[in-house]
Amino acid sequence: MKLGLQLGYWAAQPPAGHADLVAAAEEAGFDSIFTAEAWGSDAYTPLAWLGSSTNRVRLGTSVLQLSARTPTACAMAALTLDHLSGGRHIVGLGVSGPQVVEGWYGQKFAKPLGRTREYIDIMRQVFAREAPVTSPGPHYPLPYTGEGATGLGKPLKPITHPLRSDIPIMLGAEGPKNVALAAEIADGWLPLFYTPRMADTYNEWLDEGFARPGARRSREDFEIIATAQIVITDDRASTFAAIKPFLALYMGGMGSEDTNFHADVYRRMGYSDVVDEVTRLFRSGRKEEAAQIIPDEVVEDSAIVGDLDFVREQIKVWESCGVTTMLVSPRSIEEINRLAELIR
Repeated sequence: MKLGLQLGYWAAQPPAGHADLVAAAEEAGFDSIFTAEAWGSDAYTPLAWLGSSTNRVRLGTSVLQLSARTPTACAMAALTLDHLSGGRHIVGLGVSGPQVVEGWYGQKFAKPLGRTREYIDIMRQVFAREAPVTSPGPHYPLPYTGEGATGLGKPLKPITHPLRSDIPIMLGAEGPKNVALAAEIADGWLPLFYTPRMADTYNEWLDEGFARPGARRSREDFEIIATAQIVITDDRASTFAAIKPFLALYMGGMGSEDTNFHADVYRRMGYSDVVDEVTRLFRSGRKEEAAQIIPDEVVEDSAIVGDLDFVREQIKVWESCGVTTMLVSPRSIEEINRLAELIR
């Protein structure tokens, strides 16, 4: 089992102390650090800034939103950071949702699976640099020949030769079809609300992708880098109460009332009634009440909260389910060192 440090995306202001956390994580033996984006701070700028002070940890995005960049723009950023870091970059991609894609980026959300497949194919062409990059579309045609085209576009190779011809690409996927797609065309899966209780179900989805003709990986060399809230404490009640507002936001406040992929994850876990009530309360402005009604078992399904012995045993459970890296969010150097010691 490895550990990754999830720095996430910024809230209203840039966070303080992230440089210290990154330095401590590398010193403690963490395998990776990750940044994210929503509709505020981007993922690449903080990752490059913080990564410039590191020497060993892998630098990942969890996740980049496909619609924020064309596939070639994303590949340019990836090959640039891979050079600057000496070959330590991991590209983590996700489709986001229609509210963000259409409302923030002004792009079409339709056919996310097809867009993802085409997007990654183009990125891999850039990294390989074997021929000028082309794509028949329909989502990212290269060269563009559609409405308003000048007809002067031509296939191009990247000027800069990538350091690695095959930079790892992982998918942030939640639904069964998208998880299967990750197993088929990606190097790893980045689940957000992973629960060991559903490991058999996840493995069925993954196995479907591994079994497809031309699948890129097998279970033996496929990474599962799962977000895991790990809190070492004797006060489980207070910690559960602190986590619930975060779950209420994702369960009841993301997306729209009838299209929320994070809520769908909890519905698959068997919490449809909870999701419905949290959504109703959250969207009526009763956010505190929405958090308070979430049962403790919902929190415990995808978080590890308890004393050292309990946390140590639960980490073993996650590892036995196939998780290769636990992506954690400690808030202090002391927490980083305690987690690292547990893994050691």
